[in-house]
Amino acid sequence: IGTLQPGEHTFPFQFLLPASAPTSFEGPFGKVTHQVKAVIETRKLSKDYKSSKLFYILRPLDLNEIPDIDQLSCATATKKFNYKLVKSGQLLLSVTSDLRGYIVGQAIKIHTDVENKSGRDTGAIVASLIQKVAYRSKRCVYDLRTIAEVEGAPVKAWKHAVWDEQILVPALPQSILQGCNLIQIDYYLQVTVKNPEVSVTLPIYIGNIPVSQARLGLRHSISQVPAPVVPSAPPADDDQCGSTQPMDNVSIPTKCHSQQQANAPFCYASELNFPNAQMENLGSPSHPTLCLSTGSTIPYYAEGAVVPVPTAGSLILPPEYSTWGYPYDAPPSYEQSCSEAGVSNEN
Repeated sequence: IGTLQPGEHTFPFQFLLPASAPTSFEGPFGKVTHQVKAVIETRKLSKDYKSSKLFYILRPLDLNEIPDIDQLSCATATKKFNYKLVKSGQLLLSVTSDLRGYIVGQAIKIHTDVENKSGRDTGAIVASLIQKVAYRSKRCVYDLRTIAEVEGAPVKAWKHAVWDEQILVPALPQSILQGCNLIQIDYYLQVTVKNPEVSVTLPIYIGNIPVSQARLGLRHSISQVPAPVVPSAPPADDDQCGSTQPMDNVSIPTKCHSQQQANAPFCYASELNFPNAQMENLGSPSHPTLCLSTGSTIPYYAEGAVVPVPTAGSLILPPEYSTWGYPYDAPPSYEQSCSEAGVSNEN
C-alpha cells in the first residue's frame, strides 16, 4: 500500500505458520510446496514486478505416538507345490523385523526362517524396502518404488534355513504426510522366495523421532519373562507331506546388496558422505541429516543452500516415471519391473 519513491526500500515482515500446514513433498504425480510471494504494482499498461521464494515445512513424525511401534513385526506364509509330476512339497516362510518404525540412518533388522520340506531346491530369497505413494484425485494413482533390496542364496532340499540381514533406511520422506489428505505415503518390507513363489509383506513406518530407549528396555524386560507352556494340537495329516525326511539347520549367505556393505557409512549419493565421527548421532535433533528422497526432492534437514544430487546406483532407484504423461494406469509393480528387465536382457 502506498507509492514507492525512487531509491532502495526494505520492508521487514513475518508470518505465523498455521499448525495445520502440511509437510513439504514433491513427487512425480503431485507435490506440496510453500512459497512467499511479493508484488510491486506499476501503472497501467506497465508490467508488475513479482518475486517468490520457496521454503520447506517439516512436521516431525514422532514414532512413539504410534501404538505398538516398539513391538516385533511378524508374518508367515505357506506354499504347497508339486514337482517331478508325482511328488509334492511344502515351503514355510516366516519373517520378523525388530521394530515397526525407523528413522533415516537406522538399520531394519530382518530375521527370516525358511523350511523347505521337499526334495527340490528353492530360488533365491529377496528382501526389499518398498515405497508406495498414493495420489488421490478423481482417479487414484499409485507410484510404487523399490528403495533398497538384498538377495540371499537359495535353500537346499530338506533344509531349515535361517537368514539374518539388515537394510539401512536411506533418506526418505516420512510415512504420514500430515496435513495433506490427497497424498498418502506407505512403506513395506517384502521378503520373497523365488521358485516356488511365496512372499510376505510387513508394513513399517518411517519417521523423524526414533523409538525411545525406555520403551525398548521395557520390551526387553518383558521378553525375558518365561511364557506359559500351552499344549499344541497335533499337526494335520495334509501338513505332513514329506515330513518324514530329517531336516538340517543351515544359515543362508547373502549374495548381493543394493546398499554399500563396506565399513564406510552408507550415503545416498556418491557425492554425499557422512563422517565416521557423526554416525553415532545420525538422525538426532542435534545432528540433522540431509534427506534427499527417491520419492521426494525436498531437503527436509538441510543446512545452507543444498541442491538435491541424484544417485548413480541403478539398484537403489527404480524406473523413473516423472517423464510420463497423465498416468491413466498405476506404474508397474516390483515383480513386473523385474520380469520386463529379464526379457530385455535375454534379447
